[in-house]
Formats: sequence, C-alpha cells, structure tokens
Amino acid sequence: MSPAPRISLRTELPLLAWLVAVWGALWQDFSPGNLVFGLVLALVVTRFLYLPPVDLSGRFNVLHAVRFAFSFLGQLVVASLHILRLALTAGPRATSAVVAVPLRSHSDLLVTATGHVISLIPGSLVVDVDRANATLYVHGIDVPDRAAAERLRRSVLAAEAELIRVMGTEEELRLLREEEHLRRVSSALPGESGEEPS
Repeated sequence: MSPAPRISLRTELPLLAWLVAVWGALWQDFSPGNLVFGLVLALVVTRFLYLPPVDLSGRFNVLHAVRFAFSFLGQLVVASLHILRLALTAGPRATSAVVAVPLRSHSDLLVTATGHVISLIPGSLVVDVDRANATLYVHGIDVPDRAAAERLRRSVLAAEAELIRVMGTEEELRLLREEEHLRRVSSALPGESGEEPS
C-alpha cells in the first residue's frame, strides 16, 4: 500500500486553525501558552499520524471568517434568550421536530463544520448525518408547524453558506453566488414576492 500523498502545510492552515480553536474551547482557555500547545498538538496530529485525507479547498477568507464569528456570537445570544423565554412561558409544552436539511456541499469538512455550528446554537442539535447525501437531521425546539420547520432549514443553509464563503471551494462559491442571484431575480418577479402583476 503506497503512502498517502503529503498535503502542504499552507493547504492545511484552515484545518490547523480549526483544531487550535477547538482545543481552546475544550479547555476553556484561550491564553497564548495554551493555544501554542494546541498548535503543536495539531501539527503532530496532521503531520505524523495517519488520518483519512480531508479534502481542503486551499482558500480561507479572513474577512468572512471574522464576520461569521460576530454573526455566530449574535445568534448565540438571540437563541439563548429565545430558549429562556420559551422555558418561562411554554415549558414542557414547547413543540419540537426533526428536520432533514440537504446541504449544498458534499465536502466532509463543510458538512462537519455546519453540523458543529448548528449544534452549538441553543435550541438546535444535529441528531444524525446522511454522509452519502450530505443531509443533516436537525432537532429543533419550538417548531410547531411547517413554517417554523422551513425557518430552521433556512438557518442551517445560511450557516453552510457562510462557511462556504469562509473556506469553500471556488466551485462551491460560484454555485452559491448563482443560487443567490436566482433567488434575487425570482423574488423581484411579479407574483413571486406577494405582489400582483399589474
């Protein structure tokens, strides 16, 4: 069996950054010393231990990453307040549901990252993953009807779209832009946005 081809350190930078961030979060310690130690461990794991290859795009948009981080923190606050209000008003009567969300990307990295982001937001949790079809099954609290299920589905797809902007391939980014353009065009057509044709 031939050895797996070596992936360049530059290509693995997003993975290393992610591993260091996870290390800091697990220890709840983002001090420079702990992050440097996490970086050393990440380098050992990615350079010397055999792992199944992670298909990386080789691109990482820092601007989108910073914007996504602030957006994610805002979602955490809003979702936490929503769960608090729900606990005080509805309690055990709150309706929940499991929603299947087919993702755009079939990349293991993006599917995993999207699942982790969604599971970190209070009120939603990935309960199963269909890897072959890139589908997440998301349990959501306060999902009483189809409209709420659709909002949950759209929030998962929005998280995936942000991650594609941060570290998706050029092809995934192009398809995302085309999808957004088609959505804008269709919403501008008479009758599509609730407007009656004149």
